[in-house]
Amino acid sequence: MSSTTDKVTGVANATVGNAKQAVGKAVGSDKLEAEGIVQEAKGEGQKAVGDAKEAIKHGANKVADVINKKL
Repeated sequence: MSSTTDKVTGVANATVGNAKQAVGKAVGSDKLEAEGIVQEAKGEGQKAVGDAKEAIKHGANKVADVINKKL
């Protein structure tokens, strides 16, 4: 997956997770609330992976620019 795809998927999972938690609390479903917590954490992880990929790509591009200028 690309960094953008990871970020978008992460935001979607975090949002759905938050909604599940809210619904779980509202209806008294500990299971649904727990599923929401897990899904939100998964989304946060996906966003972090996307951020890391973007940072690595940005760093690699900077290195390539420096190398190309020296050639």
